[in-house]
Amino acid sequence: MFGINGWELVIILVVAMLVIGPERLPVYAEQLGSLVRRGRDLLQNAKARVDDELGPEFNDVDWSKLDPRQYDPRKIVRDALLDDTPYAGPAAAGSAAAARAAERNGTVPAGAGAEPGKAPYDDEAT
Repeated sequence: MFGINGWELVIILVVAMLVIGPERLPVYAEQLGSLVRRGRDLLQNAKARVDDELGPEFNDVDWSKLDPRQYDPRKIVRDALLDDTPYAGPAAAGSAAAARAAERNGTVPAGAGAEPGKAPYDDEAT
């Protein structure tokens, strides 16, 4: 707590009691208690308002997964390197990507529907 250990806190409290005096100490203690209660109520009301504004779909969100302090680049690289996803190779990946691009563009990939002697024609590319 603010870099103060237990003994330093006790010394500060004793000095405060001597400076304030026994007559005014109960009044200040009461004011401090009411200030702490108002602050606690203010925080509880703010939390309730945020929960009401966000709605019920945010109640089951695990916020600890979104904590940026938990991300370790070494762990991310290690997990990526140890991933056991099968690799299809560059030829299969290239042809699959070309087929997906041709479907999106509405064109015919080379060799798929072109006449044997002609190059494929893409009217959107020219």
